[in-house]
Amino acid sequence: MEFLLEGIKAITWQQIVMYVVGAILIFLAIKKDLEPALLLPMGFGAILVNLPLSGVIDQNGVPGAIQWLFEVGIEASEIFPLLLFIGIGAMMDFGPLLSNPKLIFIGAAAQFGIFVTICLASLLGFDIKDAASIGIIGAADGPTSILVSQVLGSRYIGAIAVAAYCYMALVPLIQPVVIKGITTKKERRIRMEYNPKDVSKTTKILFPIIVTIIAGLIAPSSVALVGFLMFGNLIKECGVLDSLSETASNTLSNLITLLLGITISFSMVADKFISLETLMIICLGLFAFIFDTFGGVMFVKILNIFTKKKINPMVGAAGISAFPMASRVVQKLGIKEDPENHLLMHAASANIAGQIASVVVGGVILGWF
Repeated sequence: MEFLLEGIKAITWQQIVMYVVGAILIFLAIKKDLEPALLLPMGFGAILVNLPLSGVIDQNGVPGAIQWLFEVGIEASEIFPLLLFIGIGAMMDFGPLLSNPKLIFIGAAAQFGIFVTICLASLLGFDIKDAASIGIIGAADGPTSILVSQVLGSRYIGAIAVAAYCYMALVPLIQPVVIKGITTKKERRIRMEYNPKDVSKTTKILFPIIVTIIAGLIAPSSVALVGFLMFGNLIKECGVLDSLSETASNTLSNLITLLLGITISFSMVADKFISLETLMIICLGLFAFIFDTFGGVMFVKILNIFTKKKINPMVGAAGISAFPMASRVVQKLGIKEDPENHLLMHAASANIAGQIASVVVGGVILGWF
């Protein structure tokens, strides 16, 4: 009987807090439908790894299931985030971006908050590699955040992953507030014509190859990130691998997302996760996310000073990597201001540019630090 009560007696208050954290993530996934494929396994995993004497982590020197997945899929090779990029690439259509290439600069501008947050985190006392890992939360790109923090050996990979995915899920709640705070009604009502140029199949095939080569030459550390993303897109656009493209964009991405969500919970063990630093990281992640949105919108406003054909500043907010949530936010705000103003394709172009920019920035940060 004493043996049966051993686990209950071993529960700490920190573990109880993690049960609450796990329950909140599960609630957000199920009730609010916020990134359920990620938050649900993360929430359940947070409960699993914090059960006293849990069999999913180290047992007398033998790795448990979740620990083994973490060590093999993230710690040793970073293969889970990279495989997910293949699936993401297979979902993306670069056609709208190629028909209006200048929008790619919006994706670059919307990474502004990353570098501001790195400086701020460093000033607050975080090690420079931890600060760099925290800053990348602003990209709103969970796989990139996990990979960068893991390669840099950050001590806070769990908190960084939770913050990155939560803010991705909260895009529809956070971005409208930021956008309305820095734009006028007149600016939000700017109409943009959508007359896409025909983009040839050859161009769509060459684009991922060229981007990979350029990114590899400019930022060699980004090759894995950019390369896997572009490889997924090449599978989609080549036209001879339709079944593989379908598998990559559905089965593969869903399976890896599921495994990644529950695997990352290994870094959510209570004694490592419950700390003042975790709270600071969550706040800094929000700061980075807000300032990335700010950077994209302000870049468009500055650009409009020098151009005849005005761009709706809200499109700048879609320059983050949260695809396609940020595009939908801009479309909904545009329709709300003017029912006949459809910004979705323009926003999607900026959003895709942000996806590319975020992985390039991730590679640049790895190269620097």
